[in-house]
Amino acid sequence: MDNNYIFYKLRKIYQWDEEKIGNLFKSVEFLVSPLDIFAWMKQEQYEGFKEMPDQALAALLNGFIVDKRGLKDGQIPVAEEKLTNNIIFRKLRIALNFKDDDIIETLKTADIRIGKPELNAFFRDPKHAHYRVCGDQFLRNFLRGLQLESYKHQK
Repeated sequence: MDNNYIFYKLRKIYQWDEEKIGNLFKSVEFLVSPLDIFAWMKQEQYEGFKEMPDQALAALLNGFIVDKRGLKDGQIPVAEEKLTNNIIFRKLRIALNFKDDDIIETLKTADIRIGKPELNAFFRDPKHAHYRVCGDQFLRNFLRGLQLESYKHQK
């Protein structure tokens, strides 16, 4: 899935400004320039747009986890160089401290129905026989569910 889209959605859902984004990166000691952040925030058709690399999105998601949950065992998480939708989904689950039922309810908000066994397949080891690849549409619907839930809480 497009990293810039995920970055855009998370910024909108959680109302992150440039300072907050910078602090998320700092919390995991990931060096990024404000110019890069601004370039990632732009839409593709605008001059100065840059694609957000996997490692930068991984660092941002790690910063989100640290912001919401704190450091695990006092260790700063290392940003993966290559992301998959499954890894992104897992990081969001950890940051939000979501249990299966929380994810299922969020997906219901986006008119998606899923059972616990299907859901757990996304979080299995890729070598596991029942592992399931998280598709773009599924991750997009999860983000949509988060956005719809955030609108409910704002009213």
